[in-house]
Amino acid sequence: MLIVRRVWHKLVRSSTPRFLYPYPAPALLRAPKLPFTGYTNNSINVKIESKVGWRLFSSQALADGGMSDRIVDVPLAQTGEGIAECELLKWFVKEGDEVEDFQPLCEVQSDKATIEITSRYKGKVAQFQYVPGDIVKVGETLLKMVVEGDQVPTQKHDVTENIISHCSEGEVNKSKTCGVLSTPAVRHLGKQYDINLNDVHGSGKDGRVLKEDIIKHAIQKGIIKDSSGFENADSGDQFLRGEEDYSYVSAELGSQHGDKTIPLRGFQRTMVKTMSMAAKVPHFHYVDEINCDALVELKESFQNNNTEPGVKHTFLPSLIKSLSVAISKYPWINSRFNEDSMEVILKGSHNIGIAMATPSGLVVPNIKNVQSLSILEITKELSRLQQLALANKLNPEDITGGTITLSNIGAIGGKFGAPILNLPEVAIIAIGRIQKVAHFADDGNAYPVSVMTVNIGADHRVLDGATVARFCNEWKQLIEKPELLMLLMR
Repeated sequence: MLIVRRVWHKLVRSSTPRFLYPYPAPALLRAPKLPFTGYTNNSINVKIESKVGWRLFSSQALADGGMSDRIVDVPLAQTGEGIAECELLKWFVKEGDEVEDFQPLCEVQSDKATIEITSRYKGKVAQFQYVPGDIVKVGETLLKMVVEGDQVPTQKHDVTENIISHCSEGEVNKSKTCGVLSTPAVRHLGKQYDINLNDVHGSGKDGRVLKEDIIKHAIQKGIIKDSSGFENADSGDQFLRGEEDYSYVSAELGSQHGDKTIPLRGFQRTMVKTMSMAAKVPHFHYVDEINCDALVELKESFQNNNTEPGVKHTFLPSLIKSLSVAISKYPWINSRFNEDSMEVILKGSHNIGIAMATPSGLVVPNIKNVQSLSILEITKELSRLQQLALANKLNPEDITGGTITLSNIGAIGGKFGAPILNLPEVAIIAIGRIQKVAHFADDGNAYPVSVMTVNIGADHRVLDGATVARFCNEWKQLIEKPELLMLLMR
């Protein structure tokens, strides 16, 4: 390999095939063109052939990129303030794909948002370092790419070098995949069974470890009993899509009924951290019922007079706006507590967060500056956030900066709940579904009323019961008498 490389470096760059020959050029140019051997997943093959006293050297790397090509590491960049790691959700490319500048490479999720990572280079994807589901720390290499040398300030590797990493003994024990030819799906399958790929005999080309080799090794070691559950599992396609339910992982259970360990990722990990911190804060709850007859009529009037087909009016925007008006009178509800300095910060903006249940877990995007928005503007912004949340496409700006949270459990079911604070906020409100109940008049006659139960959770280090009760009464009055809301709106 070293001899071949030294010969190559002496060649003059041109767009024609490169040959080394001791005979006159015309004889060589009559030689048939030889095919390139191509890439493997983790190495570049160099094919050397002889023909009647003259030699020609060919390389896919030379054909594809030329001698100025380099192998560069593409790291996970800083995706936001305070973000130390992200979960890799899915790849948009495959090993061997050609990519352009700013083309999306993969999608990652931090504890704040889902982000697309784009390519800073134009080149070819050489090797993935992680598979969907892995946790990647900021600064670690996501993948390796073959790019033209003028795109990088310093030389990383020559493309004719083998890109299989030569790991130290400690690194091999840690990753269990160094120096082994395999796809990301196969490496993840080995990881699921805690199998060191260096111990697996690869039956593929150049010793590549295949999925069947992992299954065979697992059966020999007694890790699984049979491979029938893997017949229909297309693990390579599964990882390209980045599905969460990894069908081939559970398939080996077959007719067995065993435990399944599911690592918490993304928003679920965030919920663990925030709820653990909130559990240390002294809470108290205030519960009340609100007559929503006028709110029901207001919502029906909005819908009947709707001139925008893409807008659907619900109860929630009116509740959000009335909440903002009530906060203007009781600003301590919309504050933050700094425990270190023993100070309370009264927030000027009413950034009202809305708790949303998504396939990726609980997320709380917030509507910014509600005090300055109309009910129609709140309706449109709420719709935007809901669509992004369901598609797991929320931006970091959508999730950060909230000042108070509203949890509409009534959209799913239930009369009321006991919400836990979304720190560093000092108040959170859970509202149940609106339902018809019987109320009695002073004369003893019963009549139906649309009633909604609210439960306000408060930080007792900052708020007392009397303040929360007065605030709730103000909010209740604005909901039961929307004409007062119209009077106080700016």
